[in-house]
Amino acid sequence: MRIKSFIVSLMGVALAGGSVMIAKDYLDDMQSAANATNSSSVSQIVVARSDIEFGQPVASHQLMLQPWPNDAIPIGAFTDISQVVSASAGQERRVLAQVFQGEILLRSKLAKPGERVTLVQKLGENTRAVSIKVDAVTAVGGFVTPGDHVDIVLTQSKGGLRAGTILQDIRVIGVDQQSGENTDQPVIARTITVEVTADQGQRLALAQNAGTLSLTLRTLNSVEDEVLELVELGDLFIAEPVGDAPDQVRRAPTVIVRRGIAEEQVTLK
Repeated sequence: MRIKSFIVSLMGVALAGGSVMIAKDYLDDMQSAANATNSSSVSQIVVARSDIEFGQPVASHQLMLQPWPNDAIPIGAFTDISQVVSASAGQERRVLAQVFQGEILLRSKLAKPGERVTLVQKLGENTRAVSIKVDAVTAVGGFVTPGDHVDIVLTQSKGGLRAGTILQDIRVIGVDQQSGENTDQPVIARTITVEVTADQGQRLALAQNAGTLSLTLRTLNSVEDEVLELVELGDLFIAEPVGDAPDQVRRAPTVIVRRGIAEEQVTLK
């Protein structure tokens, strides 16, 4: 009787062990299949290990490989660092726009091997770069930075003081000799470089010799140019309606002029 119970127990242990082995083999097969599926749907692409400034040559220590789903790899991405970094001297590839840490490196952001990168690469089709003289006042206290959009105002004193906006929605591409758009610190510049059309460039060159140019910084949501009239000194004192009644107007300012014992009240127009 004891022998029979022992045999039955032994058979139970054998069956349980066999079931465990079968289950383990099944789970291993499932894991292997999942790993094979995952490895076939993911590739390595080149991303930036650190920020790369505009015009800077790309070095291998600035790059790294990162797994990326095959169905989400953008057009122009690189799959090997050797495709970006050249071993030949003078054949380095430079970035055409700032690349930030963790950003995918794309062919559209790189110059050709050995190609120089200057401000020309920032210009749009059929546009020109023109620099104008500014100071702390005319350049909005130094708060104008590359990438901003401005209006340009001409102030003239010859023949009567007057001012008018000559160009609107002009993109700033350089402040002094800096063209990077990642700075947020005010800089008191001596020159501002803007992107204009050929016709606008001629107007700007003429305006620089006709008076003083000032910049007005536009808001981010400016979408349309305004119709602005030329403003003269006398326009600063135009009477304006006040209060609710339409017939009430603000009186123009007056001054008292004394010539000897004679006194005269003069209205400023």
